Amino acid sequence: MSTKTGALVISLDFELLWGIRDLGETGKRSKILSTRQVVPKLLDIFKKYDIHATWATVGFLFFESRNELLANLPKSLPTYSNKFLSPYDSISDEIGVNESDDPLHYAPSLIREILAAPHQEVATHTFSHYYCLEDGQSPADFESDLQSAMLAAEKYSQKIESIVFPRNQYADPYLDVCAKNGILAFRGNESVWFRRTSKREAHRQWLRRLMRLLDAYVNISGTNAYPLPVKTSLPVNLPASRYLRSYSRRFRVFEPLRLNRILSAMTSAAQEGHIFHLWWHPEDFSGNINENLLFLEKILMKYEELQKKYGMQSLTMAEVSHQVLNRK
Repeated sequence: MSTKTGALVISLDFELLWGIRDLGETGKRSKILSTRQVVPKLLDIFKKYDIHATWATVGFLFFESRNELLANLPKSLPTYSNKFLSPYDSISDEIGVNESDDPLHYAPSLIREILAAPHQEVATHTFSHYYCLEDGQSPADFESDLQSAMLAAEKYSQKIESIVFPRNQYADPYLDVCAKNGILAFRGNESVWFRRTSKREAHRQWLRRLMRLLDAYVNISGTNAYPLPVKTSLPVNLPASRYLRSYSRRFRVFEPLRLNRILSAMTSAAQEGHIFHLWWHPEDFSGNINENLLFLEKILMKYEELQKKYGMQSLTMAEVSHQVLNRK
């Protein structure tokens, strides 16, 4: 990618039920189960528009059985002050024995579908949906978690090169651990204040949530697109540009605003030769699958138009990092 060619980067946080443990939303089990229908549909639409996407996958999802998972746990586990954040105490009695018994906690078949599809990158979302800024854990615990995640991917002959931190919690010591273990890219946060990294109990979270909601429909934070980063250190920071909120019947009258918010930012990125990094969770589409897929297709139709007009490319996070490293 030249410095004048724009790029659409898509990353997905693939976590199933592991990713909502800290929210106490076990009532969403049926919705999460629908994610298993969403993943193949996303792969089909990505293939239709030749989209390169990064699937940041929780390490737990790679395993075929509970016994295999228990045999491959990290040597050092976090001891969060908030015990509800840790999944380890509940593995033996809360999850099933394998994917057919418990499709909410295992996904080897879906991971194989992703790997079989063209231009898809499997990245890591840490082994255990690890929280880097919460009390009761350390960079050493994180390194143990990361190494277990990378080993879990190895049995699929996959080398992990990118990471998305759960809840976008990260700090320099954790980035140093990533660099030490061969991670080339991570998804950073938007520079606007209400997207900055914080603990779950951060002051005025309600205000942050409100601003994020408004920004989805009205241009508050700008395009959040950016030029190809200059390599200074690893891993390369590829900040998010826009979270793709799911379809809401309550706000359906504002859907044209939400779409225009994204399309106008993408157009600006293509014209300026910048990167536009769009992200979401596959389970975000599971509530209103058809509406969400139709919305996504409108975005990808616009990408196809920008590709023809401005040469915009579709790249995974790893592909962008390689461009950064190889650029003279």
